[in-house]
Amino acid sequence: MTIETLAYGYGLIEGPRVDADGNLFFSDVPNGGVYRRSPDGEITVAIPKRRGVGGIALHADGGLVVSGRNICHVKDGETRIVFAPEAPGLNDLMADADGAVYCGTIRSDPFGADGSERTPGECYRIDPDGTTAELYGDVSLTNGIGFSPDGSVMYHSDSTNGHLIVHDIADGAVSNRRALSPGGRFDPDGLAVDEAGTIWVADFGAGAARAISPAGEEIDRVEVPATP
Repeated sequence: MTIETLAYGYGLIEGPRVDADGNLFFSDVPNGGVYRRSPDGEITVAIPKRRGVGGIALHADGGLVVSGRNICHVKDGETRIVFAPEAPGLNDLMADADGAVYCGTIRSDPFGADGSERTPGECYRIDPDGTTAELYGDVSLTNGIGFSPDGSVMYHSDSTNGHLIVHDIADGAVSNRRALSPGGRFDPDGLAVDEAGTIWVADFGAGAARAISPAGEEIDRVEVPATP
């Protein structure tokens, strides 16, 4: 497998998302801005200045849905807030096949390293009509969210607890909470589920993208040229 550098010179890149035309969208959390990299390599600003964007989704009517201090839809330079919980911020988000957006709240400094106890956050669902529902809580540090190919299982990285929170999901409701980990040290961040159902997890402690089976076994690994 060949690793290619697509962009560089940013602070902390988050939320990569690719549209049907091959445009790559990503954010720079500390420095602000959401960027668009076209297939020919040109990089332009899609959303200026906005900081703390940990998650990006493509809206069916155009524009981007992004996290940060709230969840908003940005299209043609206009911003529409769709969800603003009483929380300092929101991180990763993911849309399901019906257009509902799932996102996690952050209630403690994600970069804090003093060993103090964290305030756990929650996971919310935002339906296309704008209604919201809290699905569950007790998420120490929320990160990547994804679904099995048939949409029946939801995966959610809890970075400081070192596992994926897993639920069965049907009609937007979750059940049967359990934890998934390949064993040993595991620092899950962003994740994506491929068409075979394998969960690809960015493990920042390992400096690798790890392929985890639904049973919790590591079945592949791609080392990246980054410092763990």
